[in-house]
Amino acid sequence: MAPGSQIGLGVLALVATVAGVPGSWAADAAPELQRLLYAVNQGRGSRGSVSVYDIDANHRLIKTIQTAPNVYDVKGVAASAATGRMYVSFRDSDGNGRIYCVDLRQQKMIWDRRILPGVDRLAISPDGRVLYVPTWEGNAADFINVIDAATGEVIQKVRFSNHSHDAQYPLSGPLFQETKAEDGSGRYLYRVDPRTYDVTRTGPYSDILGPYAVDSASRYVVNDVTHFWGMEVGDLSTGKIVQATLPTHPSRDPGLLHGIGWTPDEREVWQAGGDANVYVWNMRDPLQPVLSQILELSTGSSHWITFSIKGDFAYVAPEKNSNRDTAVFSVHDHAQVGAIASSEDLLEVDTRNGEIVQVGDQYGIGRKTVAKRRAAASGAGNPLTAFAARQAARWRK
Repeated sequence: MAPGSQIGLGVLALVATVAGVPGSWAADAAPELQRLLYAVNQGRGSRGSVSVYDIDANHRLIKTIQTAPNVYDVKGVAASAATGRMYVSFRDSDGNGRIYCVDLRQQKMIWDRRILPGVDRLAISPDGRVLYVPTWEGNAADFINVIDAATGEVIQKVRFSNHSHDAQYPLSGPLFQETKAEDGSGRYLYRVDPRTYDVTRTGPYSDILGPYAVDSASRYVVNDVTHFWGMEVGDLSTGKIVQATLPTHPSRDPGLLHGIGWTPDEREVWQAGGDANVYVWNMRDPLQPVLSQILELSTGSSHWITFSIKGDFAYVAPEKNSNRDTAVFSVHDHAQVGAIASSEDLLEVDTRNGEIVQVGDQYGIGRKTVAKRRAAASGAGNPLTAFAARQAARWRK
């Protein structure tokens, strides 16, 4: 029989399996994907431990992983599918900045280290080998630490501004960083080349920046800005910055609206109002956002927002170190569908046949461009293509 006929039989076997006919290829055709949510608890009594939820079983709690003692203030979480490790930055009751590392395969903490002079919301390199750790918004240090993710050792300091806060590594890179500096440098968003550590910046914005989120192409960034009712959007390719003002809002100073994130398909940006409101912006034209809806939480205030990888769920966390639940929303319906224990430092970890295949992000980063690129590269547009390619490779062996 000709080689082409063998490949054709493989495709037919897949069709038979999909149609419900028993076949020896069933495991290959539909390997089970388990979507887990790892959430670092921030409520009193459980602060610093990690609860694991089954996303597709109504966010049922599966287990809780005990971690470091004396966790006073959780600052951030990042994970790598490449290494199977997760990292949590926190401050202890003495004010020391620390990071602990959890082996996701063994489900246990493997190290806990003090990081000088402090820590904040960290980011990780795509290969999982390097951590980028701000030195804390309350600290006047003028650098961030670059840390060996295997050991916790500081390997580099990158200097550019003081009071460093949120580090973010979106899917298209590079590293982004904002600061709470009051000397004027806090009105810029910084880009750090992860190879050379050269620093460039976008801005100035209208005031000191707060949390932000970058899209999948690293073309647009949405920013919370101090004293502004709304958000500012930066075009990272041109440097242009536009304001999207909430059409109605209280007359008081907002301080800083906090959580903000793109839905993974980048059709919307969700923004935490600091109160019980979540503002949903239509991002059909990223430089002309339109407020489309205001959601109201049953769990109280909103402080942080992130999403499941495929964008079916949004997680809206309450104020820092609160005992209030984190709300779970259906992104499609814009309706609250559940809640988990209080956490704003959470991300998705997906496994297939026991192996980690992808991890999410604590930030609401965009995923549209990269998802399309990966689908095209893998032939995911045709459900038979990837399977047929695997079987053809087996036959050639």
